[in-house]
Amino acid sequence: MQRIRHFLTRLGVVTSRPWAFAIILAYGLLWWIFDRHSLDWHGFATLATWLMTLLIQRAEHRDTQGIHAKLDELLHAEAHASNRLTKLDKEEPEVIEKHREQARRGD
Repeated sequence: MQRIRHFLTRLGVVTSRPWAFAIILAYGLLWWIFDRHSLDWHGFATLATWLMTLLIQRAEHRDTQGIHAKLDELLHAEAHASNRLTKLDKEEPEVIEKHREQARRGD
């Protein structure tokens, strides 16, 4: 189960990279070259959906990275903050949720 969670987390990061767009565009081009007759409006809608999904993923990844950079800077500036918090974003989402729940309870 841990491997699946790690894979899904990595997949989210990988799909935010620019080359993911190139793969979708290459797929669309190959589809058009080899099976032009089946690339109707449903096919274009499918490609557009994939591209929009990648755009949303990239925007969210950029925003998340920006927030993490700002929080890291605040944690470094605060003398009482724990340095281990700056590495928390490297953990799986379930580990982060557990940490947040423990922090809320004061453990």
